[in-house]
Amino acid sequence: MADTLQRKRLASQLAFFALFVLAPVFDLFRYDLNAGHAWLLGMEWRLGIDDFLAGRSGAGEAAVNVLLRLFLPILVGAALFLKVARRWGRLYCGWLCPHFSVVEAINGLMLRATGKPSLWEGEILPPWQPDGRARRIDRRWWLLVLPAAVGFALCWAVVFLTYLLPPDEVYRNLWQGTPTRNQALFIGAATTVLSLEFLFARHLFCRYACAVGLFQSLVWIGNRDAMVVGFERARGADCNRCLPERQSACDMVCPMRLNPRNIKRHMFTCTQCGQCLSACATTQSANPDGALLHWVSGHAARRNEAGFRPGKAEDS
Repeated sequence: MADTLQRKRLASQLAFFALFVLAPVFDLFRYDLNAGHAWLLGMEWRLGIDDFLAGRSGAGEAAVNVLLRLFLPILVGAALFLKVARRWGRLYCGWLCPHFSVVEAINGLMLRATGKPSLWEGEILPPWQPDGRARRIDRRWWLLVLPAAVGFALCWAVVFLTYLLPPDEVYRNLWQGTPTRNQALFIGAATTVLSLEFLFARHLFCRYACAVGLFQSLVWIGNRDAMVVGFERARGADCNRCLPERQSACDMVCPMRLNPRNIKRHMFTCTQCGQCLSACATTQSANPDGALLHWVSGHAARRNEAGFRPGKAEDS
Protein backbone atom coordinates (compact mmCIF):
# COMPACT_ATOMS: atom_id res chain seq x y z
CA MET A 1 0.00 0.00 0.00
CA ALA A 2 2.77 2.43 0.97
CA ASP A 3 4.78 1.69 -2.18
CA THR A 4 1.66 1.96 -4.33
CA LEU A 5 0.85 5.45 -3.05
CA GLN A 6 4.33 6.77 -3.74
CA ARG A 7 4.48 5.09 -7.16
CA LYS A 8 1.24 6.83 -8.12
CA ARG A 9 2.59 10.13 -6.88
CA LEU A 10 5.85 9.68 -8.77
CA ALA A 11 3.91 8.88 -11.94
CA SER A 12 1.80 12.03 -11.58
CA GLN A 13 4.93 14.14 -10.94
CA LEU A 14 6.71 12.74 -14.00
CA ALA A 15 3.63 13.25 -16.18
CA PHE A 16 3.22 16.85 -15.07
CA PHE A 17 6.93 17.57 -15.47
CA ALA A 18 6.67 16.28 -19.03
CA LEU A 19 3.65 18.55 -19.57
CA PHE A 20 5.62 21.49 -18.15
CA VAL A 21 8.41 20.86 -20.67
CA LEU A 22 6.26 20.02 -23.69
CA ALA A 23 3.37 22.51 -23.32
CA PRO A 24 5.21 25.25 -25.26
CA VAL A 25 6.40 22.80 -27.92
CA PHE A 26 2.82 21.85 -28.83
CA ASP A 27 1.43 25.36 -28.26
CA LEU A 28 -0.69 24.12 -25.38
CA PHE A 29 0.22 27.22 -23.40
CA ARG A 30 2.81 29.95 -24.00
CA TYR A 31 3.19 33.60 -24.83
CA ASP A 32 5.10 34.48 -28.00
CA LEU A 33 7.00 37.74 -27.59
CA ASN A 34 7.81 37.78 -31.29
CA ALA A 35 4.18 37.43 -32.39
CA GLY A 36 2.76 39.49 -29.53
CA HIS A 37 0.05 37.01 -28.54
CA ALA A 38 -0.45 33.84 -26.51
CA TRP A 39 -1.13 30.29 -27.60
CA LEU A 40 -3.67 28.12 -25.79
CA LEU A 41 -4.48 24.51 -26.69
CA GLY A 42 -2.97 24.94 -30.12
CA MET A 43 -4.90 28.11 -30.96
CA GLU A 44 -3.87 31.75 -31.03
CA TRP A 45 -5.14 33.61 -27.97
CA ARG A 46 -5.43 37.37 -28.36
CA LEU A 47 -6.85 40.00 -26.04
CA GLY A 48 -8.97 41.55 -28.77
CA ILE A 49 -7.47 45.04 -28.52
CA ASP A 50 -5.81 45.14 -31.95
CA ASP A 51 -8.70 47.11 -33.45
CA PHE A 52 -8.61 49.55 -30.53
CA LEU A 53 -4.87 50.12 -30.97
CA ALA A 54 -5.45 50.68 -34.69
CA GLY A 55 -8.23 53.17 -33.96
CA ARG A 56 -10.98 50.99 -35.42
CA SER A 57 -12.94 50.41 -32.17
CA GLY A 58 -13.66 52.16 -28.90
CA ALA A 59 -12.22 51.75 -25.44
CA GLY A 60 -15.39 50.10 -24.14
CA GLU A 61 -15.18 47.21 -26.58
CA ALA A 62 -11.50 46.75 -25.81
CA ALA A 63 -12.21 46.73 -22.05
CA VAL A 64 -14.90 44.06 -22.47
CA ASN A 65 -12.55 41.92 -24.55
CA VAL A 66 -9.78 42.18 -21.94
CA LEU A 67 -12.26 41.32 -19.19
CA LEU A 68 -13.64 38.26 -20.99
CA ARG A 69 -10.42 36.98 -22.51
CA LEU A 70 -7.95 37.70 -19.71
CA PHE A 71 -9.38 38.46 -16.29
CA LEU A 72 -12.39 36.13 -16.39
CA PRO A 73 -10.37 33.00 -17.35
CA ILE A 74 -7.77 33.86 -14.69
CA LEU A 75 -10.43 34.33 -12.01
CA VAL A 76 -12.28 31.13 -12.93
CA GLY A 77 -9.06 29.13 -13.02
CA ALA A 78 -7.91 30.55 -9.69
CA ALA A 79 -11.29 29.82 -8.10
CA LEU A 80 -11.22 26.18 -9.21
CA PHE A 81 -7.61 25.82 -8.08
CA LEU A 82 -8.36 27.25 -4.63
CA LYS A 83 -11.51 25.13 -4.33
CA VAL A 84 -9.36 22.01 -4.71
CA ALA A 85 -6.86 23.42 -2.20
CA ARG A 86 -9.60 24.21 0.31
CA ARG A 87 -10.63 20.56 0.37
CA TRP A 88 -7.32 18.75 -0.12
CA GLY A 89 -4.63 21.28 0.81
CA ARG A 90 -1.43 21.72 -1.17
CA LEU A 91 -2.21 18.75 -3.39
CA TYR A 92 -0.71 20.52 -6.39
CA CYS A 93 2.60 20.96 -4.56
CA GLY A 94 2.97 17.36 -3.47
CA TRP A 95 1.61 15.62 -6.55
CA LEU A 96 2.26 17.87 -9.55
CA CYS A 97 4.55 20.85 -8.95
CA PRO A 98 7.76 20.59 -11.05
CA HIS A 99 9.69 22.59 -8.46
CA PHE A 100 8.73 20.23 -5.63
CA SER A 101 9.81 17.29 -7.80
CA VAL A 102 13.27 18.88 -8.00
CA VAL A 103 13.23 19.55 -4.24
CA GLU A 104 12.62 15.87 -3.50
CA ALA A 105 15.18 14.65 -6.04
CA ILE A 106 17.96 16.85 -4.65
CA ASN A 107 16.86 16.06 -1.08
CA GLY A 108 17.41 12.37 -1.77
CA LEU A 109 20.86 12.91 -3.23
CA MET A 110 21.94 15.29 -0.45
CA LEU A 111 20.67 12.87 2.19
CA ARG A 112 22.99 10.21 0.78
CA ALA A 113 25.91 12.63 0.65
CA THR A 114 25.55 14.33 4.05
CA GLY A 115 22.94 12.50 6.10
CA LYS A 116 20.79 15.65 5.89
CA PRO A 117 18.15 16.55 3.27
CA SER A 118 19.41 20.15 3.13
CA LEU A 119 22.43 22.17 4.21
CA TRP A 120 20.31 24.01 6.75
CA GLU A 121 19.17 20.91 8.67
CA GLY A 122 20.35 21.26 12.26
CA GLU A 123 21.56 17.71 12.78
CA ILE A 124 22.29 14.60 10.77
CA LEU A 125 19.17 12.45 10.63
CA PRO A 126 19.18 9.06 12.37
CA PRO A 127 20.72 6.52 9.96
CA TRP A 128 17.62 4.39 9.43
CA GLN A 129 15.29 3.68 6.54
CA PRO A 130 11.55 3.30 7.31
CA ASP A 131 11.93 -0.45 6.81
CA GLY A 132 14.62 -0.55 9.51
CA ARG A 133 17.61 -0.88 7.21
CA ALA A 134 20.66 1.25 7.92
CA ARG A 135 21.20 4.27 5.67
CA ARG A 136 24.79 4.92 4.73
CA ILE A 137 26.40 8.31 4.12
CA ASP A 138 28.86 8.53 1.24
CA ARG A 139 30.47 11.85 0.30
CA ARG A 140 30.87 10.64 -3.26
CA TRP A 141 27.17 11.41 -3.78
CA TRP A 142 28.21 15.08 -3.94
CA LEU A 143 29.44 14.22 -7.42
CA LEU A 144 25.75 13.88 -8.36
CA VAL A 145 24.28 16.62 -6.14
CA LEU A 146 26.00 19.50 -7.94
CA PRO A 147 25.40 18.25 -11.52
CA ALA A 148 21.76 17.50 -10.67
CA ALA A 149 21.15 21.01 -9.34
CA VAL A 150 22.82 22.66 -12.34
CA GLY A 151 21.17 20.24 -14.77
CA PHE A 152 17.69 20.90 -13.43
CA ALA A 153 18.41 24.63 -13.44
CA LEU A 154 19.53 24.56 -17.08
CA CYS A 155 16.44 22.54 -18.03
CA TRP A 156 14.18 25.05 -16.31
CA ALA A 157 15.96 28.03 -17.87
CA VAL A 158 15.54 26.64 -21.39
CA VAL A 159 11.92 25.65 -20.79
CA PHE A 160 11.08 29.08 -19.36
CA LEU A 161 12.54 30.64 -22.51
CA THR A 162 10.32 28.46 -24.71
CA TYR A 163 7.29 29.94 -22.93
CA LEU A 164 8.37 33.34 -24.29
CA LEU A 165 9.92 32.58 -27.68
CA PRO A 166 9.10 30.00 -30.37
CA PRO A 167 10.34 26.64 -29.03
CA ASP A 168 11.63 25.47 -32.41
CA GLU A 169 13.83 28.57 -32.62
CA VAL A 170 15.18 28.13 -29.08
CA TYR A 171 15.96 24.42 -29.42
CA ARG A 172 17.37 24.78 -32.93
CA ASN A 173 19.73 27.55 -31.83
CA LEU A 174 20.88 25.50 -28.84
CA TRP A 175 21.39 22.38 -30.94
CA GLN A 176 23.48 24.33 -33.44
CA GLY A 177 25.32 26.19 -30.68
CA THR A 178 24.15 29.54 -32.03
CA PRO A 179 21.76 31.09 -29.47
CA THR A 180 21.23 34.82 -29.85
CA ARG A 181 22.90 37.16 -27.37
CA ASN A 182 19.65 37.71 -25.45
CA GLN A 183 18.85 34.00 -25.40
CA ALA A 184 22.31 33.19 -24.06
CA LEU A 185 22.05 35.90 -21.39
CA PHE A 186 18.64 34.68 -20.27
CA ILE A 187 19.69 31.03 -20.10
CA GLY A 188 22.96 31.85 -18.34
CA ALA A 189 21.39 34.15 -15.73
CA ALA A 190 18.41 31.87 -15.09
CA THR A 191 20.63 28.79 -14.77
CA THR A 192 22.86 30.56 -12.24
CA VAL A 193 19.98 31.81 -10.09
CA LEU A 194 18.10 28.52 -10.20
CA SER A 195 21.25 26.50 -9.42
CA LEU A 196 21.77 28.55 -6.26
CA GLU A 197 18.09 28.19 -5.35
CA PHE A 198 18.08 24.42 -5.88
CA LEU A 199 21.25 24.01 -3.84
CA PHE A 200 20.63 26.39 -0.95
CA ALA A 201 17.02 27.62 -0.78
CA ARG A 202 14.70 24.86 -2.00
CA HIS A 203 12.75 24.54 1.24
CA LEU A 204 12.89 28.23 2.01
CA PHE A 205 11.25 29.01 -1.32
CA CYS A 206 8.50 26.40 -0.85
CA ARG A 207 7.79 27.46 2.72
CA TYR A 208 8.08 31.24 2.55
CA ALA A 209 8.30 32.56 -1.02
CA CYS A 210 5.95 30.52 -3.21
CA ALA A 211 2.69 32.43 -3.64
CA VAL A 212 0.98 29.37 -5.17
CA GLY A 213 1.77 27.32 -2.07
CA LEU A 214 0.89 30.15 0.32
CA PHE A 215 -2.62 30.67 -1.05
CA GLN A 216 -3.30 26.92 -1.04
CA SER A 217 -2.25 26.74 2.61
CA LEU A 218 -4.35 29.76 3.59
CA VAL A 219 -7.61 28.41 2.17
CA TRP A 220 -6.83 24.91 3.49
CA ILE A 221 -6.07 26.04 7.03
CA GLY A 222 -9.39 27.89 7.17
CA ASN A 223 -11.43 24.76 6.36
CA ARG A 224 -11.81 22.60 9.47
CA ASP A 225 -13.18 19.73 7.37
CA ALA A 226 -10.26 19.66 4.92
CA MET A 227 -8.15 16.57 4.45
CA VAL A 228 -5.33 16.39 6.98
CA VAL A 229 -2.89 13.80 8.27
CA GLY A 230 -4.62 12.21 11.25
CA PHE A 231 -2.77 10.56 14.12
CA GLU A 232 -4.17 7.82 16.36
CA ARG A 233 -2.98 9.34 19.63
CA ALA A 234 -4.41 6.53 21.74
CA ARG A 235 -1.79 4.28 20.16
CA GLY A 236 1.02 6.80 20.51
CA ALA A 237 3.19 4.30 22.41
CA ASP A 238 3.65 2.37 19.16
CA CYS A 239 5.75 5.30 17.91
CA ASN A 240 8.38 4.29 20.46
CA ARG A 241 8.90 1.07 18.52
CA CYS A 242 8.89 2.78 15.13
CA LEU A 243 12.65 2.65 14.51
CA PRO A 244 15.77 1.79 16.52
CA GLU A 245 16.75 4.35 19.16
CA ARG A 246 13.10 5.42 19.54
CA GLN A 247 13.16 7.50 16.35
CA SER A 248 10.09 8.32 14.24
CA ALA A 249 10.24 7.52 10.54
CA CYS A 250 7.52 10.02 9.64
CA ASP A 251 9.63 12.92 10.95
CA MET A 252 12.62 11.86 8.92
CA VAL A 253 10.91 11.44 5.55
CA CYS A 254 8.91 14.69 5.48
CA PRO A 255 10.43 16.79 2.65
CA MET A 256 9.14 20.00 4.26
CA ARG A 257 10.75 19.05 7.60
CA LEU A 258 7.48 18.97 9.55
CA ASN A 259 6.27 16.78 12.40
CA PRO A 260 3.31 14.96 10.80
CA ARG A 261 1.79 14.18 14.20
CA ASN A 262 1.42 17.86 15.06
CA ILE A 263 -1.59 20.18 15.12
CA LYS A 264 -2.87 21.41 11.76
CA ARG A 265 -1.70 25.00 12.08
CA HIS A 266 1.85 23.70 12.63
CA MET A 267 1.45 21.70 9.41
CA PHE A 268 0.75 24.88 7.41
CA THR A 269 3.16 23.97 4.61
CA CYS A 270 2.19 20.28 4.36
CA THR A 271 2.18 19.27 0.69
CA GLN A 272 -0.01 16.16 1.16
CA CYS A 273 2.75 14.07 -0.39
CA GLY A 274 1.86 11.17 1.88
CA GLN A 275 5.46 10.17 2.57
CA CYS A 276 4.80 10.19 6.31
CA LEU A 277 1.82 7.86 5.77
CA SER A 278 3.93 5.52 3.65
CA ALA A 279 6.73 5.49 6.21
CA CYS A 280 4.31 4.79 9.05
CA ALA A 281 2.65 1.97 7.12
CA THR A 282 6.07 0.45 6.47
CA THR A 283 7.24 0.60 10.08
CA GLN A 284 3.92 -0.77 11.36
CA SER A 285 3.56 -3.48 8.71
CA ALA A 286 3.85 -6.21 11.35
CA ASN A 287 1.45 -4.47 13.72
CA PRO A 288 -2.05 -6.02 13.50
CA ASP A 289 -3.55 -2.60 14.30
CA GLY A 290 -1.90 -1.10 11.24
CA ALA A 291 -0.46 2.38 10.74
CA LEU A 292 -0.98 5.29 13.12
CA LEU A 293 -1.14 7.96 10.41
CA HIS A 294 -4.02 8.26 7.94
CA TRP A 295 -5.57 10.94 5.78
CA VAL A 296 -8.81 12.09 7.40
CA SER A 297 -11.40 14.70 6.47
CA GLY A 298 -14.78 16.03 7.53
CA HIS A 299 -15.88 14.92 10.99
CA ALA A 300 -12.76 12.79 11.43
CA ALA A 301 -10.56 15.82 10.71
CA ARG A 302 -12.35 17.85 13.41
CA ARG A 303 -12.02 14.98 15.85
CA ASN A 304 -8.32 14.71 15.07
CA GLU A 305 -7.79 18.39 15.88
CA ALA A 306 -9.91 18.17 19.02
CA GLY A 307 -7.51 15.54 20.31
CA PHE A 308 -4.88 18.25 20.71
CA ARG A 309 -6.98 20.08 23.32
CA PRO A 310 -7.11 17.94 26.46
CA GLY A 311 -10.20 18.41 28.58
CA LYS A 312 -12.29 19.89 25.77
CA ALA A 313 -15.09 18.12 24.03
CA GLU A 314 -14.94 17.41 20.32
CA ASP A 315 -16.08 20.37 18.23
CA SER A 316 -19.50 20.07 16.75
